[in-house]
Order: sequence, then structure tokens, then C-alpha cells
Amino acid sequence: MQILESNFIKNFIKMASDGNKMGWHECNGGNLSYRIKDEEILPIKKYFNKNSKWIEIGSCVPKLANEFFLVTGSGKYFSNIESDPKTNIGIIEIDDTGKNYRILWGLIDNGKPTSELPTHLMNHEIKKEAANGLHRIIYHAHTTNIIALTFVLPLKDEVFTRQLWEMITECAVIFPQGVGVVPWMIPGGHEIAEATSVLMKKYNIVIWAHHGTFVSGENFDKTFGLMHTVEKTAEILIKVMSIGGKKQTISNSNIRDLAAAFNLNIKEELLNVSS
Repeated sequence: MQILESNFIKNFIKMASDGNKMGWHECNGGNLSYRIKDEEILPIKKYFNKNSKWIEIGSCVPKLANEFFLVTGSGKYFSNIESDPKTNIGIIEIDDTGKNYRILWGLIDNGKPTSELPTHLMNHEIKKEAANGLHRIIYHAHTTNIIALTFVLPLKDEVFTRQLWEMITECAVIFPQGVGVVPWMIPGGHEIAEATSVLMKKYNIVIWAHHGTFVSGENFDKTFGLMHTVEKTAEILIKVMSIGGKKQTISNSNIRDLAAAFNLNIKEELLNVSS
């Protein structure tokens, strides 16, 4: 099997293309990574370049030792992934210490993995343990409406969660844990990676103030759907705010009823929060 014929590669490319069509990936904005399954690696191993050099990750992820990831490239445009995947995405391997990676396929012409690789891998490590190995995707997008809200709402997990839950009935079902918020930080470094990973222990959605959104999920459909839902919800909230604000809303009792109907674990402290 040629690498580009693999279903996980096709699904990765489709998700990147879908995100670009939503307008979330201007210029070289955003990044995507996928923790590849063992059974997906076996048929394509013979195509790997195992002579490539090991490079420091910039963080230590021992629980990802010897794992393989498909990642977008640093400085690469999502708009080019579909037409030229070998240049814009690549497969990397983590060494047995969790401190280094090497490029096995793709990212040709001296390409490198996303500059947010430390954040992606630290969060993969967190979600692998927290979700019993089910979560395999970390996705970062420059979601327009979420970014806009970070300029007007207090940068608090409970405020963003409560405001977003009120906008669409299904929101509490789709992200019952809520959302986390990281204050503005310089991207690409250890500090923002650490702050994001702390929140990923509790949430599947983490908002970077004035920058964008990170989400974690089990598969491509669920992960993209999570990003799409939280961004559409933010769009509705902005429209409501722009036409005079809420005159009625989904109440605390409504959310409790929803939680009971769908067997959700809604944190009570999030139901008595206002902006």
C-alpha cells in the first residue's frame, strides 16, 4: 500500500481541507496532528526513511515513546495540503525517551513539523491517559468568532462555558465538560504548551485568548465536529450580543433536565455563572 492510499492520510487531508474552507486557516495559521494506530503503521513502514536524524522536541513526552504521528508542517498552508501533501504534512516517530522525533515520510524540501509540536505532543500525552487511549487527534484552528469573544468576555473557563452552553441546546451534550481558556501567551513555546496541557486534563476544548481554539477528539469526524460546534456557538452568541442581548435563554433548570435526559455529568458550579 502506498502511503497516500492509507485511509488515515485521506481523512487527515479531508479534515484539513474542510477547516480551510471554513476560513479558519488564513496564511499558515493552525495545525493538526494524529496519533497513528499500530495497524495503520504496519502496511506502510517499508516506505519510511529510517536514516533521518533525531531532533529535540522541546518537551519530554515519555508516555508517547515509540509512537507515530501524522502532522502538518511549520509555515505550511492548509490550502496546499490537498494538492501537495508530501510537502505540507509528514509522519514522525518519537524515540524511546520521549525527548526526540524524526521525520519518516513527507515534509520534503527541508520541511519541519508544526511549530506547535510541543503543545500537540504534550496534549496527546495528556489525552491518551485521560481518555484511555481513545483520543488520537489534536486540532488547532483560528476560529474567528471564538477569537472575537476573547476580547469581550472575561477570560474564565466558567464564563465561556456558561455563555456557550446557552446558545444551542446540544452544546451541553457535545461538550459537557465545558471549555478552558488560556490567557494570551507567545505561541510555540513551553509555557503555552504547559498551560494548555493543564486544561486538557479537564476539557476537550481549550481557547487561546486572541489566537484560536484547540480541540481533542477520538476521530476526524468527532474532532472537526467539536471545533465546528464551538465556533458556530460563538457566532450565535456574537449575533445575540449585537442585536441587544438575551431576552430569554436556556435556563439552569433546562440544562439540568438536559443532563438528566442524556446522562451527562454537568458541574453544578458552572450553572450559576454570569459574565
